[in-house]
Amino acid sequence: MSTVLKSQKANALKAGQEKGKRKADDMDVDQEESSTRKRNKQRVMLLSSRGVTHRMRHLMNDLEALLPHVKKDSKLDSKSQLHLLPELADLNNCNNTLYFEARRHEDLYLWAAKTPNGPSIKLHVQNIHTMDELKMTGNCLKGSRGLLSFDKNFDDTEWGRLTKELFTHMFGVPPGARRAKPFIDHILTFSILDSKIWFRNFQIIEKDPLQPDGPPQTTLVEIGPRFVLTPIRIFEGAFSGATVYSNPEFISPTIVRSALRRAKGAKYGSRKQAQEESMRRKDLRKRDEDELAVSKVFA
Repeated sequence: MSTVLKSQKANALKAGQEKGKRKADDMDVDQEESSTRKRNKQRVMLLSSRGVTHRMRHLMNDLEALLPHVKKDSKLDSKSQLHLLPELADLNNCNNTLYFEARRHEDLYLWAAKTPNGPSIKLHVQNIHTMDELKMTGNCLKGSRGLLSFDKNFDDTEWGRLTKELFTHMFGVPPGARRAKPFIDHILTFSILDSKIWFRNFQIIEKDPLQPDGPPQTTLVEIGPRFVLTPIRIFEGAFSGATVYSNPEFISPTIVRSALRRAKGAKYGSRKQAQEESMRRKDLRKRDEDELAVSKVFA
């Protein structure tokens, strides 16, 4: 009986050693696979300058809700010290930065940069419509990952390919993000039209709302927000450096306003000149006073 027990114990010990060896081999294989697998570790810092309006703040809140890998920071006091942004991104453990810069007359500019070495792109933001303004029927889960859809026109130009790569890093939610949900229920679309980038957000619906019991039918319903981006310049570094691309078709809103003021001033000057010319013609048509006038006869 003792010999049987001894043999069973030896067999169990041998099996345990082999099992432990197999586990170690499996762990080695998993480590090799994890080391070769490319991991997406993109994190985005979102902040703005002083002077943003309520619509700009709502737009930033909508982007923060759509992108769970975004970390929002406080406002930047100075608009001229943009070299501080790569340091702030490094302190927040972020390798991308979305910076909204507010100017006079409610002009809004967006800086999208890879920190700390660049490149970076400056865009003019127009036609802003937030989720509260649109009142769309679509809805998506907060923190869910979205698909990115780029227009084929992005591949036709060099600045379009570079912008597409930057937006892929910033708007593409990593699968291992801290607040990301394991769902994909909306699509972020970027389209180029009239040398402008049009942003839209759509919900993916797999059932027809009019026929809920019918066959599955995939449709898209817009959620919001929506805005239009006009590229201005692409820099080699983060918020600085040599200019890689400059948009020759971009006209600054300040130049447009000054042209309107000059046109209004020219219109006023022409009107005053016409009035002076009318007064001059009246003076020329004026006749001398007659000697037999009532004022002289009965003086």
